[in-house]
Formats: sequence, C-alpha cells, structure tokens
Amino acid sequence: MTATAEQQKTQIVVVGGGAGGLELVRKLGSRFGRDGYDIILVERNRTHIWKPLLHEVAAGSLDANMDEVGYGGHGVRWGYRFFYGTFAGVDRERRLVHTAPLTDEDGREVIGAHSIRYDYLVLAVGGISNDFGIPGVLEHALFLEDRSQADHFRSKLLNACLRVTHNVAQGESGSLVRIAIVGAGATGVELAAELYNAAHALRHYGLEVFDETRLKVTILEAGPRILPALPEKLSEAAAAELEALGVEILTDTVVEAVTPGAVKTKSGRTVDAELTLWAAGVKGPDYLSALDGLEVDRANRLIVGPSLQTTRDPRIFAIGDCCAYTPEGEERPIPPRAQAAHQMATQVFENIVALTEDRPLKDFVYNDRGSLVALSRFSTVGSLMGNLVGGRMAIEGRLARIAYTSLYRMHLIAIHGWIKGLALILVGHVNRIVRPKLKLH
Repeated sequence: MTATAEQQKTQIVVVGGGAGGLELVRKLGSRFGRDGYDIILVERNRTHIWKPLLHEVAAGSLDANMDEVGYGGHGVRWGYRFFYGTFAGVDRERRLVHTAPLTDEDGREVIGAHSIRYDYLVLAVGGISNDFGIPGVLEHALFLEDRSQADHFRSKLLNACLRVTHNVAQGESGSLVRIAIVGAGATGVELAAELYNAAHALRHYGLEVFDETRLKVTILEAGPRILPALPEKLSEAAAAELEALGVEILTDTVVEAVTPGAVKTKSGRTVDAELTLWAAGVKGPDYLSALDGLEVDRANRLIVGPSLQTTRDPRIFAIGDCCAYTPEGEERPIPPRAQAAHQMATQVFENIVALTEDRPLKDFVYNDRGSLVALSRFSTVGSLMGNLVGGRMAIEGRLARIAYTSLYRMHLIAIHGWIKGLALILVGHVNRIVRPKLKLH
C-alpha cells in the first residue's frame, strides 16, 4: 500500500465489518470503484453475520454458515479491498491506521503489524458489553458480541443438556439446565425465548428425555420492566409470553457479583446458573479512550457532530454502537440499534461523496422506525412508526413476525444489492423449510 500508484488514489478506510460498516463499503465500492479511489475494509473476522441473529446461533436454532457473508468475495464483487487484521490504533497526524500482528491458532505470526494510509477514515467497530465493573462478570459470564462467542455459548449449552440427559437417565429426576440472563433488552429477551424453542426440539435429536421442562431460565433486570425501549403495554405482553414459557423474570434486581455457578444480587438473593449470559448495556471498546486524542463520552463511545465526523478530526467519521451522537434538543445519544447503524452508514456515504465533490455536508437525522423483538416461534412484539393517530402503531402476532423478518431482508438488500439480495431471501426461505431445525455441533 506504499506504492506510488496506490498513494495517488484517494484511500477511504472503514474499520469494522458489522451491519453499518459492511453496508458502507458496499456503497462506497459501488460508487467509486477502483479508478482513482481505494476502498479498504479492515476487519478481524473473515465473515459477517447480522448481529441480531446471534441469539439464534447461540441457541442452535440457526446455522450461521448458511447466513454469513465472506468479506473477501463480497469485496471483489463490490469494488473494495478486504484487509484481514485487528485494529490497533490511529496516527492522525500521518493519517495512518495501525493493525496488530495476525497470528494463527498455534500462535505463529501470519502477517506482521501493518499501517494503512487513509484520506478519510470511518470507525464502525461496534460496541461491547458493559460489565459496570461488577466482580466476576468478565471471568465467569458469557457474551453475545460476535460469531465466536455465539458458537461458544451453543457448545456449552449442548454440553449442559447432554449432562442433564445423562443425569436423568441415572435417576436424577430433578436435574435441570439453569441459565441466568442479565439484562432484559432485546438480546436477553430473544435468547430466553429461543432457548425454550431449542429445548423443545432436542428430543428429536437423540436427547429423548430432554425437553423444555428440563430448562430453567432466569432474566435479571436492574430496571422496573423488561424491554424498556418498547411501550409499557408491549413490555407487559412480552413478559407474559416469557412467563408462560417458564422464564422467571426478576426486575428491579441489581447484580452484585457473578461466580462460576451463580449470580448474586444486591438484595442478597443467589440465582444458581450453570451458564450466565451478560446482556446488560453497551459501551465502546476500551481502546477508543486512547485513540490519539479523539473525544469519547462516559460510555467510551466516540463523540461525533451532526455530520457524524468526530469532534476533533473532520477526516474521521464514526457510526453505529461505537459512536455517541446526541441530536440538538435531545438529552440522550441515539440508541445502539441496527437501524441506527444502517441510517448512519447511508449518511456517511453521502457525506464522503460530498467531500470528494467539494459540496456541503448534511446533518444526520435519525428516523426511529420502531423496535421489534422476536420471541422465537412463540410471538413477536414491537412498535412501528405509522400514520395513525399519535403517530405510532403497536403490532403483535403474525404482522409483527413479518415485519421482524423484513428487517433482515432489508439488510441483505443493503449489502448485496436488489438482485442478489432478493435471490438470497428466496434461498433462505427454502433452506429454513428443508434444513434441520437445530445445529448440534
């Protein structure tokens, strides 16, 4: 990347291949191609999977190999380059992105530390779970931030189910798989429902004595209700659905510590748990606070202005969960949602094009298109913006399921274009009919 021919090009580097980052490089590559421009995606994974699907991967209900996107082939198709590496920092004065050495499973170095020049840089590195400094969380809890963590959860879940199956066969009739989920946002609630869906199907996969009655899931939420992003009526509907499945919901419950086999609360209660999933809050990755002087908020997210440029460097943009943008007149930043990352990617694309054409940049306007939460095969609840009285429409049941599915279909079209996106939607629909219901390895 140091050749003269390469340096004559305008280099636009995007770090992070999540929903926002992948959509952005697809748009940039399609718009600029390779003539005079070099679009580079830096990502530490080889493949992309839509983050809202990770709870299905974790429960074994979805084979991620059927839904993931390989960055290499995708880049060839859409005119950007994929650089496989872990982001390690920025040199703003020299306009360089640094990546760490890449090692294989045996610890051998594959690619050394690298520096990539940029003219414009977009940070789309996502967020991580906020442990709030609570003892034992990092050591003993599981997380759902990427594919590898979802696979790890699924492996531990299956082992626990096999263990209980063996115990029951040996006469331990009261043996259960106990799972604690800390945080009652969309991830925690959707996972809880998906676990019961998976448990219901396990009897058809060789675990004859295992079903949903062998599963005990407890959700712990520090706030007064689950799904605080939804209207209270819909939150109550989701809680009733979960409780009907057998989920225990503990609201107004603050976690004090996580141990290898339990979650301890400040009220003195101990919730036994073979597996603890932490889904309580999002913050920026720790390295953002030391990113060559860029400004961050208390949750370690990069602070950006209305154009989504970082406050201390107009050549660096930030989108998605790693950035904090508070619109004028609002008290809180835009929430970390997939729809926000999608809208930010579109706005940054338009602003980068404007910069290359010496036109004024536009301010980002977030359009809240509502929230949807899928309770596996059981129900879907949510709220969508509508043109009804009050401007908001509550939806439940089959209509909500269609709307929830459409969010993923929109993502497929955004990263693949209309023709291939629609083809993948059709193939995916057929695969879900004919392929196994669970992934057990």
